[in-house]
Amino acid sequence: MSTRERILDAAAEVLRTRGVLHATTKELAQAAGVSEPTLYKYFGDKERLLLAVLQERVPGLSRVAVRPGEGGVEENLAELAHAALDFYQRSIPMLGALLADPRRMAAHRAAMGRHGGGPEKAVAGFAGYLRAERDLGRVSADADPDASAALLVGACFQEAFLRYYAHGPDAEPAPRSRAEALARAVARPLL
Repeated sequence: MSTRERILDAAAEVLRTRGVLHATTKELAQAAGVSEPTLYKYFGDKERLLLAVLQERVPGLSRVAVRPGEGGVEENLAELAHAALDFYQRSIPMLGALLADPRRMAAHRAAMGRHGGGPEKAVAGFAGYLRAERDLGRVSADADPDASAALLVGACFQEAFLRYYAHGPDAEPAPRSRAEALARAVARPLL
């Protein structure tokens, strides 16, 4: 296993159990069996490491191959919703404590912006998909892709939060049927 992969694996576990606010780069490096300078060599800063963990170790939207014009819109939205549910359920323990520290949250937001990450990316991705489907005539011409995307992504986040709240970090992943129900609720008025 490469050093980079070892760092990502260790960081994913530490961030899942300690959160980004409480995990130090020293702790992350020790868990990976590397020095802090080695961690910085591969990732530059803690936020870039977090972003890599979120993209490469947490199931997410980047792993979903949904293309406008292919498959059914409702089924595609269910696929995206299921990936979003998984992503949020696994990332909430990593990121939740940031909400309690406005200074660290502001620094995190600025760093994510520099690295091209941030929570708004999910809504933009869903809206882009819906806009493309609207342009193909598969979604109503008067549909509002931005509002619909915000509703579906918000519902996925809420569902993930409630699962985490009720069952903790080791909760079973949300079933696909839940993602399908959320997607159906948003998609039906669009079609």
